[in-house]
Amino acid sequence: MIAVDWGSSNLRAYRLGADGTILEQRRADLGVLSCDGRFAEVLARQLDGWDDTRVMMCGMIGGRGGWMEVPYVECPAGEREIAAAIVALEGGTPALAERELLIVPGMIDQTSSEVADVMRGEETQIIGLLDRLGDGDHTVCLPGTHSKWVDIRGNNIVSVQTTMTGEAYALFRNHSVLARLMAADEPPLHVPAFDEGLRRSGDAGGLLHHLFGVRTMALLGRLSRTQSPSYLSGLLIGHELRGQDPHPSRVHLIGNDRLQVAYARALEVFGIQVQRHSEDLAAAGLHRLAMVKA
Repeated sequence: MIAVDWGSSNLRAYRLGADGTILEQRRADLGVLSCDGRFAEVLARQLDGWDDTRVMMCGMIGGRGGWMEVPYVECPAGEREIAAAIVALEGGTPALAERELLIVPGMIDQTSSEVADVMRGEETQIIGLLDRLGDGDHTVCLPGTHSKWVDIRGNNIVSVQTTMTGEAYALFRNHSVLARLMAADEPPLHVPAFDEGLRRSGDAGGLLHHLFGVRTMALLGRLSRTQSPSYLSGLLIGHELRGQDPHPSRVHLIGNDRLQVAYARALEVFGIQVQRHSEDLAAAGLHRLAMVKA
């Protein structure tokens, strides 16, 4: 089978063996937002040369503005409820006529707070992680443009909380008065500046006040142009972590290497144990859901 993790910014395709082993993989900066509705054409091009007939997809491809909006599954739910809500769609192009196209639903949490929270794609990565978690309660963090914090109990996803940390970083980093004080290229993580941002996030005054401090520290020469991005990152991630109440004692991180380095450092500074996992877990989750659905 073929597993496709199709998000807002990029598309990852995996050709899997019968046991779920990744045989080949492809990646393209062809996220849902950049396809202009040409989903069938884009997918057919990305899968060219792979003759597998079953194609399992997750992520924003099943969201509003994607190929087909697939209804959310309500929390709490596990792999069986998610698999039962998978939706099939027509290929839309002769190049996909012989393939079975399936989209995994996202999840919605309407009970943890007065304002509902949702996710698409992350639930599939978590399903791919279940075998490694074992029984009991677990907290999973999936950092990104919109970071997700997910609680798991007895292999069921019970709650979701989203923070716009990554998007806020990009906005302040590139489109605010702070951007003028930072290097144009993204420098490596400067750990002392990052740690100082983490520490500052615990001071009085709130995030909006702390953000202006990035400017004054740069103006006074306390942050260089290459240090300021790391300080800003530490400040935002620090506020994100302080918003988790109660603080978990252990967190499973799923994401790319760059984000894992920053989040693992922040969690360790906060005294929280960390276990890292690859973002390729989406392939394992799609294979597992395909087996349950079968």
